[in-house]
Amino acid sequence: MHSNLLHNGVIRPTTDLFLSAGQVGLMNGWGVFSTIRVFDGVLFAWERHWERMKRDAALLRVPFPADRDALQADLVKLVGANSAANATLRVCIVRNQGGAWEGPGIELAYDIVAFTTVLTDWQQGVKLSVTPQARHAGCEFAGTKILSWSFNLAWLERARAEGFDETLLLNERGEVSECTSANIFAAFGNEVWTPPLSSGCLPGITRELLLGEAAAPGYQLYEKTLLLQDLLAADSVFITSTTRDLLAVAEIAGQPVGQSQEARVALQSAFSRYVDAYVRQHSSGASVRK
Repeated sequence: MHSNLLHNGVIRPTTDLFLSAGQVGLMNGWGVFSTIRVFDGVLFAWERHWERMKRDAALLRVPFPADRDALQADLVKLVGANSAANATLRVCIVRNQGGAWEGPGIELAYDIVAFTTVLTDWQQGVKLSVTPQARHAGCEFAGTKILSWSFNLAWLERARAEGFDETLLLNERGEVSECTSANIFAAFGNEVWTPPLSSGCLPGITRELLLGEAAAPGYQLYEKTLLLQDLLAADSVFITSTTRDLLAVAEIAGQPVGQSQEARVALQSAFSRYVDAYVRQHSSGASVRK
């Protein structure tokens, strides 16, 4: 994490003490968040991140700020304070009130906390373990991005302790859903499949763009129910997220998967063009990503 963070519009050193255990969202994971890629000072796909957080907040009964542009301006201010023109940014909306354990004297309905960090080097590919019964697709909160992230962190930590990089999460029907912080795609020739939202997966922004505006000519992308054996039979498998773009999967549960990378490379190229165009459109004289 960089040396400064944003708290309710104010830039503070990360070492400052300003939060209270009596803020119910901190002790209960009651809040929403999003992780945003910063390209040359531009918050990529900010509008989509905002809309997803707003939708999740309404479902989870988390009070939410009304002014999208004001929050964006504060986040850009944080990027500048940390000299983080190319970085990863996380913004959290924390519910402060409700229940028997609310602390005294807490007047604000929510707090906004945001921070930045350096980009992660994800290497060239990942090895996935498999975690069954990890997503409950039938739950009304399936697919929401909430502060209560401890299940994902525990599964990820266990996977890494076992020599994997990430873990593939199955739902209660044994279907492929997603990874702890990434969506998953499988290529079969010029068709590329990803689990539908009914699998319980998060509606990732990169996933959304690939299915819509950032698709590559000659490739058809579909939502399709997938089983583990489908991934093992694919020409190639890759995962997507804000911080990873499109990252190849080398093996799943110790079994190698197809390594024909034509589809992933074509889609990555299309996605990169979309990113560059977005950055040019939203940049104020900053140079575009090379």
